[in-house]
Parts: sequence; structure tokens; C-alpha cells
Amino acid sequence: MNDKHPRLDPERDSEWRLRLTDLQYFVTREAGTERPNTGVYNLEVRDGDYHCICCDHLLFTSEMKFLSQCGWPAFHAEHKDARIRRLEDTTLGMLRVEVRCGSCDAHLGHIFDDGPLEFGGERYCINSASVDFKMEGNNDN
Repeated sequence: MNDKHPRLDPERDSEWRLRLTDLQYFVTREAGTERPNTGVYNLEVRDGDYHCICCDHLLFTSEMKFLSQCGWPAFHAEHKDARIRRLEDTTLGMLRVEVRCGSCDAHLGHIFDDGPLEFGGERYCINSASVDFKMEGNNDN
């Protein structure tokens, strides 16, 4: 597990601030989190793909998503090409595993070991603000 966070690049930071909403910036660039049960994709059940909101990198598919009742979108696996990074996170007085986009290093959420056992037992707990859902067969969304 890699535990090094990237240094902020002021020029790149300005670009993120222009492209992202305040909540998207807070979550992806400042490792924040949205409030539980408020994310647009928490209860999403349509077929499609979930891409990084910052760089459009494919992270998850709807086949990997499950309704965990945790308050955030949950996935039991990542796409084979996602290359999601795992980092040790000791904020909030506990040990957790943070997950970041393998392409642009955006904070996505955390991973826990209480997912479906038939898929390996992991639960990627992902902020809706960190992903863009593209419905299957619809290139506009």
C-alpha cells in the first residue's frame, strides 16, 4: 500500500477549481466526503459505467455496484484497468484505507472488508461527487 499523498501543483489546482463544483473539489482534491445518503449515485441501479469526475478514467461498472445501505455508492470490485491506489488513512482517529484514482490521484472514498463474500469481501465506499455515471448505450451521459 502506498502511503504518499501527491504535492499540490498550484497551476493544476487552479484548473481543478475551474472544472469542478465546490463539492467535487472538496471530495476529490481535499479528500473530503459528502454527507451520507445525499449522493446522486447512492441508489443508482441503471446499467452503465462510473468514471473519475476529474479525468474520465473508468473506475467501476454497474455489475460491480451493490446496494450496501451504507449511505454511499458501494462496489465490490474495481474495473480491471482502474489501477485504483490504496493509501493508509489515520484521520478521524481510526485506521482506514483510502482509495484514489489510478490516473489523476483524485480521492474517491475508502475501502472496507464488509462487502459481499462471494466477490472477495471488499466494499469500495465511493463518494458520488467523485464519479460521473455514463449510462449504457448513452454517450451523452
